[in-house]
Amino acid sequence: MRSFRTPLPIAATLFALALPLAPAALHGASGCAADAMLVFDGSASMAELGFDTQRKTRIAEAREALRDAMPDIAPVRRVGLLTYGPGASADSCSNIDLRFAPRDNAAKAIIAEIDALAPKGLTALAESVRAASDTLRATSGPGIVVLVTDGNETCGGRPCALGAALAAESTDLTVHVIGFKVVVDFFSWDNPEQQDVGAGNTVAKCLADRTGGLYVSTETVDELADALRVTLGCALIGQADPETENDPRLLARRQL
Repeated sequence: MRSFRTPLPIAATLFALALPLAPAALHGASGCAADAMLVFDGSASMAELGFDTQRKTRIAEAREALRDAMPDIAPVRRVGLLTYGPGASADSCSNIDLRFAPRDNAAKAIIAEIDALAPKGLTALAESVRAASDTLRATSGPGIVVLVTDGNETCGGRPCALGAALAAESTDLTVHVIGFKVVVDFFSWDNPEQQDVGAGNTVAKCLADRTGGLYVSTETVDELADALRVTLGCALIGQADPETENDPRLLARRQL
């Protein structure tokens, strides 16, 4: 697993150069073969204001990043959406909502769903990723899960154990984790696996560690947008133009 904490967009270039190209990427013009599920954090913390009350909430900035990145991603990969946090159940840990399975040209649908999302409730990381992986297995072959989260598991799940189980069950599933302005609660009784991921990281990092995915730490709208392109995007394959082949904006899109 590759863990990067270098500031983006420089990090985006490094991700692109580090990742191997899958066979499907050789057919970039016709799209990526592996379907993807975007698992999006809709817990209450996404709507919280930090110490700087002049800053936007995490959900507002995440919406900006999605509006920026998804139009680049959706034309080349089928993407589905699952959210957790808000919902009808009084037990917010049960509010895991499969909005839709992977579909063609999902940018507008994903943007509309997240624009309408009202963050609430707790953070069911493990169960949400499990549900997303089950959706991929039911609808396609190899798959990618991209989890966007701002914190740790708060519903008693065990992301590290789940990551190991997913790796044992299938070599065709990769989980990438994007930490967005992560706040780690080191004293939470709900996170006994915290010691497995190191200081400053969400326990969700284990999901990437165990499945060979990326863990990307982001703090800004641009960093989050770049991370979405890196983890969900598709390689641009073709004859290189000597004047542009090292352009970071292109390198950041040469992905799985």
